[in-house]
Amino acid sequence: MLFTSYNFILFLLALFIIYYIIPQKYQWLLLLVASFFFYSCSGWDNVAYITVTITATYFTAVKIGQLHRQQELYLKENKGSLSKEEKKAYKDKVKSKQKKYLLLCLFFDLGVLAVVKYTNFAISNINSVSKIFNAGELSFLDIALPMGISFYTFQSVGYLVDVYRGKYAPEKNIGKFALFVSFFPQLIQGPISRFDDLGYQLYSGHSFDFRNVSFGIQRILWGFFKKLVIADRILPAVKTITQNPDTYQGIYVLIGMVFYAIQLYADFTGGIDITIGIAEVLGIKLKENFERPFFSKSTAEYWRRWHISMGTWFRDYVFYPVSVSNAMLKISKFSREKFGENTGKRVPVYLSTIIVWFATGIWHGASWNFIVWGLLNCLVIIVSQELEPFYAWFHNRFNVRDKFMFKLFQVGRTFLLMSAIRILDCYRNVRVTFRMYGSMVTKWNIGELFNGALLKLGIDKADYFVLLFGIIIMIVISLAQRNGSIREKLSARPDVIRYAAYVGLFISIIVFGAYGVGYDRNQFIYNQF
Repeated sequence: MLFTSYNFILFLLALFIIYYIIPQKYQWLLLLVASFFFYSCSGWDNVAYITVTITATYFTAVKIGQLHRQQELYLKENKGSLSKEEKKAYKDKVKSKQKKYLLLCLFFDLGVLAVVKYTNFAISNINSVSKIFNAGELSFLDIALPMGISFYTFQSVGYLVDVYRGKYAPEKNIGKFALFVSFFPQLIQGPISRFDDLGYQLYSGHSFDFRNVSFGIQRILWGFFKKLVIADRILPAVKTITQNPDTYQGIYVLIGMVFYAIQLYADFTGGIDITIGIAEVLGIKLKENFERPFFSKSTAEYWRRWHISMGTWFRDYVFYPVSVSNAMLKISKFSREKFGENTGKRVPVYLSTIIVWFATGIWHGASWNFIVWGLLNCLVIIVSQELEPFYAWFHNRFNVRDKFMFKLFQVGRTFLLMSAIRILDCYRNVRVTFRMYGSMVTKWNIGELFNGALLKLGIDKADYFVLLFGIIIMIVISLAQRNGSIREKLSARPDVIRYAAYVGLFISIIVFGAYGVGYDRNQFIYNQF
């Protein structure tokens, strides 16, 4: 059931009405039923996968929590009789048991993800090596990839690790925990929530609040605008350029990079807007997942602003554990001894960064394109960090740090660099992508921008005008958000102005949205993850 389908809109309307009619104590049950119904529309095998993950994670967390409580009780009962060494030995014993349960469940949850998402990718690479030695090839497996498996797996893993760390006690009600994992608005593309941020909100009763409902509907409409008016309208041009690399080279590659950057941003943020808006109507506050990333002045800043929940997840559950692991501490000690304090201390940080970005790349998709995408981002970030002394010298020498034109240059540079790396999403393999990079230097065909060739990319003049209209609105609103919430400011305006804005947004979607007869409905890009 697509977010942009009529069925989904009817589903939402029914849910909203029933949600505020029934007693508040049953609202979470309604959300649980609605979430599993929504997910079942993609296939009952998908329901089986998420149920297995929920069950394994729930019982493991309960067991770890029981060990926590047993430890507290034992230490309390024997407070005066245990020596410091005995207390430490007991704690280490309990921690060891908890760690075994943790690792077993992580192996299972991530193993399921790995099998369904990466088995055929592994087989493909094995077959490539086999061809070199004229060996037999393995057959690909018919494994369906459950929708949103990466998101709900990571959310489950984060919850389990937090329980292990003692951040909070495990949820006792398996139904409530199942709702946390399966909450349908965020199930297929995030944001990746933490239990202490979302859990209580899901289970608490919510009375009808006109402000929440109004703000939520506004956010949903804004998401539909970005998806239907911008992302889906520019999509044919992106497909035309990237699926025909022999025809569209040179300047077309640059156009494809910019077009795809716009499409991806409008598509992903539009989906997140719909997600946050649905939750807001229900009285639930989800954390923001974007903070105007295309106004970033560096790659590192860009990734602090883009898909924030994913970035913080990898930071908290991959980067930090890896960087302080025993193996990395040994590497740190060795590198300091061999390369000196200044260089040595950066080695484990950079190694951890490489691991994180490799994991981020493979998380995005079972393809070398995504792995290279992740490693290129890593390379740019590391190089930028190594160039910090040069940047400091440059700014001290020329004093341009606070100049508007220099800031504009930084923003443009970051946008183009990220767009260039992002285009790896689109071309069929890494080799083709790098060949297209090369064509921008070797094939000078900028004149084709002015001979009508842009009208042969699957979009016409009217589409370009609509896109220009939509992009300008999106940029203006993004700039205005720097000074506070647009919705808050709009709510303070007279009713005539406020409702005129709502109606105008709705009409824009109806008139300019890409839908209807002959329209090839497109799922949100991040649904594939």
